Amino acid sequence: MQADRISEQRLLEKIRQLPPEQVLLVEDFINSLDQQNTEYSLTFAAAKLSEPVLLKIWDNPDDAEYDTL
Repeated sequence: MQADRISEQRLLEKIRQLPPEQVLLVEDFINSLDQQNTEYSLTFAAAKLSEPVLLKIWDNPDDAEYDTL
């Protein structure tokens, strides 16, 4: 975890050297990354929640012949 702290310190130093308008850009970029992570998490959660219902549809004797494809 020491490497993480060093990376964090380097990043903080770089941010401190930026002019205020570029710091805002960095903040916007970080927010967009966070939003992407949130959207991915929601999509993954929705897929997991729908899995039991979809298994009932997909896992049935009528469609068993497709399981071997």
